[in-house]
This record gives sequence, structure tokens and C-alpha cells, in this order.
Amino acid sequence: MTTTPVPPPPAPDGHRAGRTRMRVRATPMPAGTRTVVRLGGEIDMDSAGELETALIDVLSGSADGGPLVLDMSGVSFCDSTALRTLLRVRRLALRRHGSLSIASASDQVARLLDLTGTGPLFGFPASPGRPDRSAP
Repeated sequence: MTTTPVPPPPAPDGHRAGRTRMRVRATPMPAGTRTVVRLGGEIDMDSAGELETALIDVLSGSADGGPLVLDMSGVSFCDSTALRTLLRVRRLALRRHGSLSIASASDQVARLLDLTGTGPLFGFPASPGRPDRSAP
């Protein structure tokens, strides 16, 4: 007989118990410079839509061409759904003559960017000891 693990029951706020809810905090810098967005917690298929909405709101509130800089050092988990969301928001920022970059990332996020070769798209260098997969 095989058993299938059962996920923990939902917490009162709708998230599974034991998970760290995603946090987003935007800090606009002086006019005409940049907006820093600090992200924390777990970003996955359950929270990617919330992340996309929050980042688009920040983009909409900034002047055209204003860079959006992510601090992902507080992110404990980031999956492919979250990465796809970041790529979509990056494309939107570019269409608005802006940019989306990642200034800092947790080890887990850095590893995801390294493995997928997407770090350079966000101005995030390959980690030491890992190959730069963006090159052909």
C-alpha cells in the first residue's frame, strides 16, 4: 500500500500552515531615479498572481522609463510560475521604456536564475562557480 502525502490544512488566511506568505514592499527613490521593491516569503503558483498585480501597480505608478529594482534577498522559495511572472512584468516594463532588474537575491532565487539562464535578463550575474548559461 502506498500513501500519498497530504498537504497541511489551509491556514485561516487561505494559505497552507507553515508557509511564509509572500510580502511586497515598494520604496520609491527620489523623482526620476528608481523604485526598489523588496520581496519576501514564498512565491509560487499560489502567490504569482498577487505578485504580478503588485508589480504592475508599482510600474503603473512610476514615471515612464523609471527602473524597477527587485530585492529578492528575503524570498525563501521561488518556482517556475514566479519566474514566468517576473519575465512577463519585465517585458511590460520594457514596453513602457523602463526596466526590471534584480539587485539581490536569496540563494534559492539565485540558483533558479542560474539554472534557467535568466539572470542576465534581469542584470543579475551568474553565481561564482556556476556557468553563465546565457551564452550560446
